[in-house]
Amino acid sequence: MKHTLSVLLRNQPGVLSRVTGLFSGRGFNIESLCVAETLDPKVSCLTLITSGDNNVIEQITKQLHKLIDVLKVVDIGDGDFVEREMVLIRVSAEAATRAEVLRIIDIFRGKVVDVSPKSYVVEVTGSHAKIEAVINILKPIGIKEIVRTGKIAIARGGAHK
Repeated sequence: MKHTLSVLLRNQPGVLSRVTGLFSGRGFNIESLCVAETLDPKVSCLTLITSGDNNVIEQITKQLHKLIDVLKVVDIGDGDFVEREMVLIRVSAEAATRAEVLRIIDIFRGKVVDVSPKSYVVEVTGSHAKIEAVINILKPIGIKEIVRTGKIAIARGGAHK
């Protein structure tokens, strides 16, 4: 079962390396990882997706709390939360397919962020399912390159619990 962990940690060199080292050293897998500074420049929020039963997640949480630079760990997947992912896709846009690509991107509420004579770079933000859907629809047109963020998530109705 997938779990979404939100980890507040000190924004210092080497902290992310210690967190990922904890996972690899104990054989836990990180499926998605996204980290950025919070409103407080001394604190970062790491959103991490991992798999495991409740015992595995409890073990991961306990191990994370042992790291001195980890301030707080919350399994936000336990409650109601909002998650998003972003993708940049370089898609073929020859004269015959340009209008079709624009229609598809409009349907998915995406936007074109770069134009070249033979391709568009499009940006789409949304749920994992939405990102997968737009990729599957654009594949027959000709995807040249894809770059994705990891998932980011926040609890609904308030701050970290």
